[in-house]
Amino acid sequence: MKRKFTSYRISDFDETKNRMLEWLNQFSIFCFLDNHKYDFLASSFECLAGAGVIQSTATINGTALQRLQQLKTGQTDWIFGHLSYDLKNEIENLSSELPDHIQFPDLFFFVPQVVLMLNEQELTIGVYENPDEIYELIQSTVPSGKHTSPEGIDLKSRFSLNDYLQTVQQLKKHILRGDCYEINFCQEFYAENLAIKPLEIYRKLSGITPNPFAAFYMVNQQYLVCASPERYLKKIGDDIYSQPMKGTAKRVAPEPADNHQREQLYESEKERAENVMVVDMVRNDLSRICENQSHFSNGINDRRSQKKSHGTNRKI
Repeated sequence: MKRKFTSYRISDFDETKNRMLEWLNQFSIFCFLDNHKYDFLASSFECLAGAGVIQSTATINGTALQRLQQLKTGQTDWIFGHLSYDLKNEIENLSSELPDHIQFPDLFFFVPQVVLMLNEQELTIGVYENPDEIYELIQSTVPSGKHTSPEGIDLKSRFSLNDYLQTVQQLKKHILRGDCYEINFCQEFYAENLAIKPLEIYRKLSGITPNPFAAFYMVNQQYLVCASPERYLKKIGDDIYSQPMKGTAKRVAPEPADNHQREQLYESEKERAENVMVVDMVRNDLSRICENQSHFSNGINDRRSQKKSHGTNRKI
């Protein structure tokens, strides 16, 4: 049986998106992706979602990629899901010793019952039966009112100030020894015992920072809310695109001040070092699976990295 896609004309894009989000939120498993009208390359979606489960796989690292391949084998339908950072332990001789306080599976993918595609002209529904019923349910869904966020949230860090400063000193020693030349040192902030509505958090985040790689994702009782400006990977034919972001400056008015910001960005030794680092990292990672002929851009503002998975051209 093949999934059938049916399109419906809409008159109000924002209202339809809000109704769609509210309708998705009833499922225990769903994935909503939004590019916030960013001018992407061809074959992109404005909003894309999958909800409900026909088939799925969830696992920790060790056999995760094998399980994913099993799900994909013979599968021509849509698949949504995520890959977690600790999958590195499955493909490299590495291990992680840090505690996992969130407990997302290292890998989770699912074939959805319903696929939704939304743009400013139409809502397209992909189901195995009765798309009209889904359309009517979405149109009749009433978006919830605004939820007041908890006041005085006590955000905590996993590091004490002393531990943080000691770690920085150790990392600087690694750089001086030549073990590495740049480090992205992160720390986790968390809060506990809060009553929040994840959907309203997502809407508020999207309003503040409408980035092109936004996501609202739920796997059973676990939510992920994302507003990222960076593309991890995209494959179109034989081209693989990676668009990390290093080296940014705030846009300001009037134009002379904006030009000054641009020049400061261009001349910054720190920003150039970060740009070189991320290009080198992407080139190293993709060179393990791609064949390429390098072609470099001189502009610090060009953050795109493109490779041919079976061809010759690569752009950075």
